[in-house]
Amino acid sequence: MTNIDIAKAYIKAVQTGDQAALGALISPEVIWHQPGNNQFSGTKNGIAEFGAMFGAMMGVSGGSFGITGAHRYMANGDMVAIEIEFAAMRNGATLKQPGIDMLRIAGGQIFEVWLFSSDPAQEDAFWG
Repeated sequence: MTNIDIAKAYIKAVQTGDQAALGALISPEVIWHQPGNNQFSGTKNGIAEFGAMFGAMMGVSGGSFGITGAHRYMANGDMVAIEIEFAAMRNGATLKQPGIDMLRIAGGQIFEVWLFSSDPAQEDAFWG
């Protein structure tokens, strides 16, 4: 499997909620860089911290948070950048915007993730 194949499998697992696939794709030692200045921002070290953050995001959004589209996958060595769209709803507020997910992949697993938002202020306001 190429790194782009791994990235596509990751996006599919996120979109379908396939926890088993995510568990196989994301390294237990993952370093996750969540953007912005909100309650979820910052670096998460390890699958437990990432899982707690993601679970809380799903709770805040009533399970509506998700990647709604993935359009381009671009590779450079062990890095893959993915042009995505993501969205969520919360108490009548809507979060919807394009972004970039950048993955560092080694040995068939995702070891580091950087997320980029096209409208950080909107995302910060949404997540609080």
